[in-house]
Amino acid sequence: MESKNSILLSLLMLQCLSLLCVSQSQDFDFFYFVQQWPGSYCDTKQSCCYPNTGKPSANFGIHGLWPNYKDGSYPSNCDPNNSFNQAKISDLISNMQKNWPSLACPSSNSIQFWTHEWEKHGTCSKSVLNQHGYFDTALSLKGKTNLLKALKNAGINPDGSSYSLQNIKNAIKGAIGYTPWIECNVDASGNSQLYQIYLCVDTSGSSLIECPVFPKGKCGSEIEFPSF
Repeated sequence: MESKNSILLSLLMLQCLSLLCVSQSQDFDFFYFVQQWPGSYCDTKQSCCYPNTGKPSANFGIHGLWPNYKDGSYPSNCDPNNSFNQAKISDLISNMQKNWPSLACPSSNSIQFWTHEWEKHGTCSKSVLNQHGYFDTALSLKGKTNLLKALKNAGINPDGSSYSLQNIKNAIKGAIGYTPWIECNVDASGNSQLYQIYLCVDTSGSSLIECPVFPKGKCGSEIEFPSF
């Protein structure tokens, strides 16, 4: 009897461990919500290609909503069986074409971009957000965080001028209440420019929070804000 009980106990422990592993693979501490400036994406040696729908508006576009851990690492490709399905977001497509366009070459309908974002990042938040919820949440966050307006109100305009990195951060924090992280890239001449803005979001995807950790990398103290 004891041996049977011990076998049952072992099986239960193995089952619990396997369930724990599954739940941990979907676990994360916060999201990075990342928006990119199209002028900086295009103003590089690599350049860019406008999507099939034409040149996007001169505004920040969504790059992604990325689950992250507080130690700076992140989960990825959490469910290979949960592929991107355009039919699940059919009501969001026109909004996504406007606010989440691909600038990669060759020109496309942005489906490949959205597929990558869902399969690499979105599947790791599926315990909280299904596919429709994931894209809808990102669109809602963009609506809540009007970065271009925040910068323009502080006299920071996309006109090719250079601005203080600290002033850019202060303008965004002053408008939305949370500290952003700024990612720079370099133009064809090697000048540092404002490329992406990271904000942090709680695990529900509904509220901005202060970032528990920032990505690695740095910008110069003065960076260009190119036109688009």
